[in-house]
Amino acid sequence: MKVLQSGFTWPSLFKDSHIMCRSCDRCQRLRKLTKRNQMPMNPILIVDLFYVWVIDFMGPFPMSFGNSYILVGVDYVSKWVEAIPCKHNDHRVVLKFLKENIFSRFGVPKAIISDEGTHFCNKPFETLLAKYGVKHKIATPYHPQTSGQVELANKEIKNMLMKL
Repeated sequence: MKVLQSGFTWPSLFKDSHIMCRSCDRCQRLRKLTKRNQMPMNPILIVDLFYVWVIDFMGPFPMSFGNSYILVGVDYVSKWVEAIPCKHNDHRVVLKFLKENIFSRFGVPKAIISDEGTHFCNKPFETLLAKYGVKHKIATPYHPQTSGQVELANKEIKNMLMKL
């Protein structure tokens, strides 16, 4: 019963649980489950390609070709990475990145996840997202799993830069 209540699933779950219940003395005594005792049904969240993007800044790095930062965006489903070098880490860079690298190439996403940096949490950024109907989700502070894809991309980019 604990396995069934945990929410895990496998292809032959129904068949295996049926066999288990038929061989379990307690299950035979209790008979049918009432609606109250059944496991609650939770809908599966379906996220399509390029519907959710996670964005983050890397840096500052030592100046190279006039750039000190890298703005990274990662699609939540496909793990596709978009990254641009930039001089500053301000909201103007973010707005330009979204319009030129995300919206125009992959379409307008349903949501964007970011940290609470001032370059992501400001009026012009929120205005742009509202204009296109994009939800802005803030990642939980000190919980890198929320924006895990972009953190992994940051690590890979950093490793590549260290090899140069």
